[in-house]
Amino acid sequence: MTSTFPNISISTERLVLRPLDEDDVPALAEMMNDEQVAAWTDVPQPFTEAGARTWIGEYAPTEREAGRGLDLAVTEFLTQRLVGIVQLGKTNWHIRSTELSYVIAPWARGEGYASEAALATAQWLFGDQKFERIELRTAADNTASQQVAQKIGCISEGVLRNACIVHVRTDDGTWTDARTDFIVWSLLPEDLEGAGEQLADTGGFTSYADWN
Repeated sequence: MTSTFPNISISTERLVLRPLDEDDVPALAEMMNDEQVAAWTDVPQPFTEAGARTWIGEYAPTEREAGRGLDLAVTEFLTQRLVGIVQLGKTNWHIRSTELSYVIAPWARGEGYASEAALATAQWLFGDQKFERIELRTAADNTASQQVAQKIGCISEGVLRNACIVHVRTDDGTWTDARTDFIVWSLLPEDLEGAGEQLADTGGFTSYADWN
């Protein structure tokens, strides 16, 4: 029998992570059309509201029900606006391992939301779901994403050479693929010890402009 993640909400001091819903369509489409999201992810460009609706109504539920992963909207507790996405994928239920990724909307960067959301997700995975390993992969030049991994306690395990495709603008304004390295990070339950205090010591998750 296939294991699946539950439909859950995770709360932090400033954020609520919850399942995506139809009301998220306009903000999700706007967020995914951002230049930096286009550069570092494989999200189709331009990203339409129809694409957002398919993601929310078809892709995300299918991934969860098949046991492969979980997509969570990251929203502000006070305003309820969408400020990002946390995704779990490539989940292996036998070894209790999954890959975590995150995107923060351009209107919410610089607030430390990526590290806060990623840490909360990791705590939930290790605590409630009894996972034993979380993996992150960051493009070699994506220093903001690497800072998030370091902030939540991840350990760099090595480099997958030439294993990542990023996107760059050409002279005519279109996107083209470029190859680079993947840096592989891991997080184990014991790595979380002190991570929350370390984040708090930086002044409330605001030490750098994280976005993805």
